[in-house]
Amino acid sequence: MNDEEIRLTLVEHLGELRKRLIISCLMIIIGSILCYNYIDVIVDLIVKPAEGLEFIYLSPPELFIAYIKISLILGLFVALPIVLYQVWKFIKPGLKKEEQKYGLIAIFMGMFFLLLGVVFAYFVIIPISINFFIKMSVDQVEPLFSFANYISFIGSILLAFGVVFELPLIVILLTQLGLVKPSTFRQYRKLVILGIFILAAVLTPPDIVSQSLMGFPMILLYELSIVISSMIYKKKKAKIEEES
Repeated sequence: MNDEEIRLTLVEHLGELRKRLIISCLMIIIGSILCYNYIDVIVDLIVKPAEGLEFIYLSPPELFIAYIKISLILGLFVALPIVLYQVWKFIKPGLKKEEQKYGLIAIFMGMFFLLLGVVFAYFVIIPISINFFIKMSVDQVEPLFSFANYISFIGSILLAFGVVFELPLIVILLTQLGLVKPSTFRQYRKLVILGIFILAAVLTPPDIVSQSLMGFPMILLYELSIVISSMIYKKKKAKIEEES
């Protein structure tokens, strides 16, 4: 391949990348606008875990900015399938047939575990965390939360659990790529469990209930990852033995 062909190929790739980025950005904008149109319904869902509390905003534009932030985040989430599809269309030509299959599986599993983590955090962790902080109030100090700070608080918890629930996917990919063996995960099980509870202590309120609610699902996910990793490893090993 000469310099001219390389230059043409690079231009084609950049053009394709530009096309995928434009489509992704447009979908995020459209998703954000749709979410903003239903912001009242969305806000009702957001404050539901803190039912009974009153929220305030501390400056004239604070509430509007909070609404924009919510719309953009949810717009990205709504557009995520299309965005991931655009990423897939861009990288697909450079993948082998088997790699394409695993790539599709990874995308669907990633979305599933992300959604699972967000749902678990919304229905279990956030209500417990809110109740914990409310119980800290005394007669002289009433709980009065800024809406913007509340959004940041629950946003960080939802994001943390969404990322944490990607653990099985990470383990599976590492095994499939041959970077880690199932025996390695078993060997470092105790250290991983210790790390999980340290992470849970950092990401949740300082009470044993919240930490356990985050720690034990992570341990279950880790054990599930080891089982799936073992199945993949055995299948790969059997395939190699057949070919040899």
